[in-house]
Amino acid sequence: MAPITEVYVALAERIAAKLGRPRVRALHLPWRQEQTSRDAEFCALELEAGAIGFSYVRLGETEAALRARFDPAAFVGREAASLARGYAGSEPAARALGFAAINALSQQLFARAGWAPPAADDSLGAIEPARGEHIGMIGLFRPLIARVNAAGARLTVLELKADLAGEHANYRVTLDPAELASCDKVMSTCTVMLNDTLDAVLAACANARHIAIIGPTAGCIPDPLFARGVDTVGGRRVLDAPGFLDAFQHGRKWGAYAGKYVIARQSYPGVEKLLQLTA
Repeated sequence: MAPITEVYVALAERIAAKLGRPRVRALHLPWRQEQTSRDAEFCALELEAGAIGFSYVRLGETEAALRARFDPAAFVGREAASLARGYAGSEPAARALGFAAINALSQQLFARAGWAPPAADDSLGAIEPARGEHIGMIGLFRPLIARVNAAGARLTVLELKADLAGEHANYRVTLDPAELASCDKVMSTCTVMLNDTLDAVLAACANARHIAIIGPTAGCIPDPLFARGVDTVGGRRVLDAPGFLDAFQHGRKWGAYAGKYVIARQSYPGVEKLLQLTA
């Protein structure tokens, strides 16, 4: 199977061609590097037609590189597809920008095809944890821990940070992917799309009945993920662009302006159908 990065870049090229080669209106970086809010962990790429795609920038030195080496003004008017190609490269900042472009193109395709991802009222990617189940979480996402605990499920978190490993009050953090083998359901932050761990993680949780990829960065066309065995993709899409941009640009929480959604493999029409529906 081809690397997921190459698959997404090729798909982005097809989408861009169908949409008339969309161009960038603006690249929005987080308000300030030291801000601790989760809303400040993403950049946002805005296309001229209004579609906005997110990408996580707190991975390693990605954010610092973005600020030091990339001038947001230089991206204005660039074809989104040209940025998307950076996702298949090795430079972390270019990969993050590339995935933001892929997400923005995906969101514009949804809009042009007249298809809206089904709205969701939580961030669990429709895994619906139940009492007695063993839930896996890839990447420690603290706001979701209470939801899993409330359901009476056991939680194991796979992390890369050694200082987080060990037993905690309501969950266990491990550095060993093999511990996901006994999980009934697994949810993963979309960071695995940026650090080249997706395929290894999916192999580790092959026994799970349900695998979900979640987070604002999961705004992409889901077809390549579904082809690899993912069941649901939970992302965010901007519903109120003026409100979102005002909040983002002034360092305020912007979640109220971006709706959560979950795309399920069984009910998703597929990218080929969406391309056909695009006027």
